[in-house]
Amino acid sequence: MAAASLFLIAGLASPATAAPPRGEEALQQLSAAQPGTLQECETLTAFAYPSTTITSVARIAAGAVTNGGRPIGEHCQVRGTMNERVSTFDGQTYAIGFEMRLPTDWAGRFLYQGNGGLDGAIVPALGLTRGGESGLQMGFAVLSSDAGHNGSQNPLFGREPQARLDYGYQAVGTLTPMAKALITAAYDRGPDRSYITGGSNGGRHTMVAAARYADQFDGFLAISPGFNLPQAAVAQLWGAQQWARVAATSADLATAFTPIERNLVADAILSRCDALDGLADGMVHNSETCQQAFSVKRDVPRCTGERDGTCLTKDQLTVIEEVFAGARTSNNKAIYSSFPFDPGLTQTGWAGWKFGSPYTRDAPAVGFIFTTPPAEPSILSDLRGYALGFDVDTEAAKIYATSGIYTESSMSFMTPPDPTRLDSLRDRGAKMIVIHGASDGVFSPDDTAAWFDELDQTYGDDAEQFARYFEVPGMGHVAGGPATDQHAGLATLVAWVEQGIAPDQLVASVNPANPEVPASWSPTRSRPLCVYPQVAEYVSGDPETASSFACEDPQPGLAYGTR
Repeated sequence: MAAASLFLIAGLASPATAAPPRGEEALQQLSAAQPGTLQECETLTAFAYPSTTITSVARIAAGAVTNGGRPIGEHCQVRGTMNERVSTFDGQTYAIGFEMRLPTDWAGRFLYQGNGGLDGAIVPALGLTRGGESGLQMGFAVLSSDAGHNGSQNPLFGREPQARLDYGYQAVGTLTPMAKALITAAYDRGPDRSYITGGSNGGRHTMVAAARYADQFDGFLAISPGFNLPQAAVAQLWGAQQWARVAATSADLATAFTPIERNLVADAILSRCDALDGLADGMVHNSETCQQAFSVKRDVPRCTGERDGTCLTKDQLTVIEEVFAGARTSNNKAIYSSFPFDPGLTQTGWAGWKFGSPYTRDAPAVGFIFTTPPAEPSILSDLRGYALGFDVDTEAAKIYATSGIYTESSMSFMTPPDPTRLDSLRDRGAKMIVIHGASDGVFSPDDTAAWFDELDQTYGDDAEQFARYFEVPGMGHVAGGPATDQHAGLATLVAWVEQGIAPDQLVASVNPANPEVPASWSPTRSRPLCVYPQVAEYVSGDPETASSFACEDPQPGLAYGTR
C-alpha cells in the first residue's frame, strides 16, 4: 500500500523506525471483566464531579430501544455537560455534552463511543460499531458526546481555540475519568475493562486515544479511521478541482464521472482482478496484486467520439488516474495518500464523498477547523468558490501551522501524536483492531496500511502482538457498498483483550438491507477478513461461505505493503 507516510508538505520528518527493545516474555494478559448489577439510577441526579452538571436521568424499559430488530435491555440514561463556559473569543456558551447508558445487567465494561463528522450532536449511546453490534446490548456501559460544541456552532466552532482542542482530543481526555466515576456511582465499583470505538472521525478519536490515552483503555476498535483528517480534507478540495476539469458543470462534480461510467471502470477492475483470489465472485480480495494488474488508461475504453457510457475521454482517464494516485502540490509534493482501485467505487456513498462532500463538508472543515489561522465566516456564502479556488501550494501548509491564540496546529490536535510508537498500549496488555473498506471515498485504506507497515517496522515485525488491521473488499466509508461489511469486531476485540484469543481473521457477512449488495449474491454471503497483509483465497466448497476461503500470505515477489 502507500509506503510513504504522510509527514509531507510541511517538511516534517518521518518518525524514527528503530524497534524498541523486545523481551522474550509474552505481553501482559489482562483479566476478564466480571458482571455486575445496576445499583443506582434515579439518584444519579446527585452525582458530583468537578465541572460536571447532570441535566437528566431516566430509566429506560427493556425493549423501548432496539438494534437490528432486537430489543435492548433495561438501562439508565444519564445526560449532562462538562466544562461549561462563555468563550472570551466569540461570546458563545460552550460545553462538552454527554450521554451515558448504564445497563441493569452489566458486563463490567465501559465503552467510549466516538462519533463521526464534525461532531456537535450527542448520538444515542448505544455503542453501535456499524458492523451490526451494539455495545449496550453486550452489557457495556456506554458514553457518547458532542465533543465540546453543539450543532448550531458547526462549523464556526473551529475558530474558537478551546473548542478546536476539545474536538480534536481533549473531550476524550476530559470525559473518560468522569464516566468511570459515574459508573462507580451506579454499580458501586468501576469498570474492570474499558474500550473505545468509532468509525470515520470516531475512528480517528480511537486512534488518537491509542496514542494519547492508552492508560485509560484496554481495547481500541477503529473503523475507517480518518487519523490524518486535515490532510484528507485538503485532498478533497484538491480532488474537487481535478473533477471540475472534466465535469459538465462545476456545480455538479458528479458529471465528471457518472454512475454508468463508474460501472464501466468497476467492470474493468473485475475483469483484471476478480479471479486473482481463485474465484470470480464480484469481489477483489487480492487488492495488492490488482493495483499492479489494473491500469485505468489501458483497461478502460477511450472515447473516440462523444461520451455515451461505453468509454471515457482522455481527460477523464487522466483525472481518475491522478485522483487515485493521491493529491499533490504543483511541485509534486504529496498532500495525502493514494487510493486503491476497487469495484466498490460504484456505490452512491463513494460518489457522495468525492463529488458532494468537498463543497458541503470539507470546505468549511478546512477553512475554519484545520487552517491556522482560520478563514473568515464570509466564505460560508460561497463554499464552492472557496473549494475550487483553494491554492494547495500556499494554503495546504496551514494545517501544520500555529498562530497567536491557536497554539496547536490541526495536524497536532487532530492526529495521533506518535502513531507508530504505542509502547504504553502494548506494555499494559491492551489491544487494537483497525478495519477499513477498500472503497472508502474519503479516508484511504492505503494510508491505514502505510501506518500499520510503519508500526510493524517500529516493533520489529511484531506489531501483530497487540494491533491488527483488516481490509474489507468493496466496502465504502465505514459500511456499505458491494461488500461483506457486517462483523463482530467488538466481540472479537474483547476476546483478544480478556482471553488472549488473537484474531487470525474476522468472519464478515453481507447486510441483507444493503441495496448495493448485488442480486446475484446470496443474502447470507460471508467472507473472511484477513489480517493484513494476508489475503483471502478460495480453496473449495460453497462460494458463498467464508469457510471455503483461507487467509494466505502474499505470493512471493509481489509488492505487498508498498502499493
